[in-house]
Amino acid sequence: MTDVEAAARRFIADVWNARQEESAYELVAEECPGLGGTGPEATLAWHRERRAAFPDLRYKIVDVVAAGERVAVHWRAAGTHAGQFGPVPPTGQVVSYSGATFLRFAAGRIVEVWSCNELFQLLQQLGVEMLPPAVVSGPGA
Repeated sequence: MTDVEAAARRFIADVWNARQEESAYELVAEECPGLGGTGPEATLAWHRERRAAFPDLRYKIVDVVAAGERVAVHWRAAGTHAGQFGPVPPTGQVVSYSGATFLRFAAGRIVEVWSCNELFQLLQQLGVEMLPPAVVSGPGA
């Protein structure tokens, strides 16, 4: 296991799952973009917001690929919707979804985080009905 892979695994274990926020200050560089700013505090803001909606959210690593200073993590998450999630009020629904997070390191610290996840699947599990936009046709459309 490479140093960056070990750091990525620690980031998920400590910050995402164990809520050990002090680890973010060790692992995340000041220039790393986050929710509304940069650095560890901005990175933690996103996790705090997600935890407010899903207090028992847990992430399981499915696969990790590391090359040079970059790490890709395929993960699966599950938790109970007990707080506001965007416009969706708490439902008490247990959800499960997956995604991938891509990390770039410099000098042993995370300088970039980019994630994609199955948000559509998550919202469906919460009972959110998503309709395609209405198609307007005819003159003047």
